[in-house]
Amino acid sequence: MPPRQFDGQRVKRVRRGKELSQKQLGERNGVSAPAVARWESGQDFPKGEKLPALAASLDQALDVLFPHEGPADLQLLRCDAGLSVAQAAAVLNTSRVPVSNAESGRRRLNDAYVKPLAHAYGVTEAELLAAQEQSFGLRASRPSALDTRTPAPRTVEEKINYLLEYGYVGQTPPSDEEIARAVNEHAGMTIVAAGDILALRTGAVTDTSDAVRAGLAHALQVDVALFQDDAEVNPAAREFLEALRFFGSIRRREILGLAARGNATGLSAEMMAKINEVVGELKHKLPDVQGGE
Repeated sequence: MPPRQFDGQRVKRVRRGKELSQKQLGERNGVSAPAVARWESGQDFPKGEKLPALAASLDQALDVLFPHEGPADLQLLRCDAGLSVAQAAAVLNTSRVPVSNAESGRRRLNDAYVKPLAHAYGVTEAELLAAQEQSFGLRASRPSALDTRTPAPRTVEEKINYLLEYGYVGQTPPSDEEIARAVNEHAGMTIVAAGDILALRTGAVTDTSDAVRAGLAHALQVDVALFQDDAEVNPAAREFLEALRFFGSIRRREILGLAARGNATGLSAEMMAKINEVVGELKHKLPDVQGGE
């Protein structure tokens, strides 16, 4: 799995928005159409060092298409520079061992390696050393995707992506074309195209009409109030967003069981936020769950 978050369905939506076939995208990245199909279906992932070129071939910002959590570590710096371990080692005129040891937190880089590696990665020496410290012991403290300390989504872009990420756990989220179709059906006329949805989702366009906002709410099955620009997320919307993450946690088996008693109104937003925070802290420590339910 690459150090950045790789969502094959997101790649598929962007590719379709660009009117590219799997073969065309593969040709741009030196792989076959079946390889792209495996990426999009979640059966396989490209190597981390391939993501910058993949994002560029789709005309997307790397951090938008493939976000990452927490401060950068050595592996992320290398991959963002588009270098494999072997290529990074070649910069140092050494074997792969020093690079691999540093990335895995086993042995720090020799002082003589810091300057050339920082230059190869396009960062300062201080940034490289900070990333090395991140590789040595701070991995477990990275905030998870469920960490409630992450600010709630406020812009149209953030809300669309949030709902696509958390609102369709175990399901295939709608494509840009499907969202546009639902928006137009709700409006009773054609007011957007798939490209317009892509522009909103990637932040290329930051504002839109009330009719589009209402259509987005209809397409993504949420209350229209959620798509209004508010400085603060209102309590009802906050509870809804926490519920999305909470049930996503259960679906992914990050929460294995829960009993709530003596509360006729269900769990509060504060309680769900706290549970999400605990899940975020524990998810890297728990073994994978195998077997039945």
